[in-house]
Amino acid sequence: MFTDIGPLEVVTLVIMAIVIFGPDKLPKLIQDVMGFVRKVRTFADSAKQDIRSELGPEFKDFEFEDLHPKTFVRKQLLGGDEDPLGFKEIRDGLDIKAALNDDPVPAAPTSLTKTAPAPATGGGAPLSAGERPPFDPDAT
Repeated sequence: MFTDIGPLEVVTLVIMAIVIFGPDKLPKLIQDVMGFVRKVRTFADSAKQDIRSELGPEFKDFEFEDLHPKTFVRKQLLGGDEDPLGFKEIRDGLDIKAALNDDPVPAAPTSLTKTAPAPATGGGAPLSAGERPPFDPDAT
């Protein structure tokens, strides 16, 4: 939640708190805020415990983190730690750093011998050397 706050922002917040509340009121304010945070945590923990007890023994392994959309989709589509759809192989094959740095992608080894042209699809005759393919305005 607060992972995007840097040290400069923390120092700025501390200095602003000292200026606004004063050094004599600041310790009392910190105690009050921490007491409030503790009360909210105990309330949330007791609410979670009540929900678990009301659900019954068939939901003893229920975790509230499983309701987070990312976790829920990952668990339902990928089956937890398994990879039935092969996403791990695809993810491991991608080199995201090279794509972000605009590094050239290593080319697949190609044969230097000339191969026969692929047969034309669609029933048309194969193109002769130097002939341009027909233009299809509906395809563009």
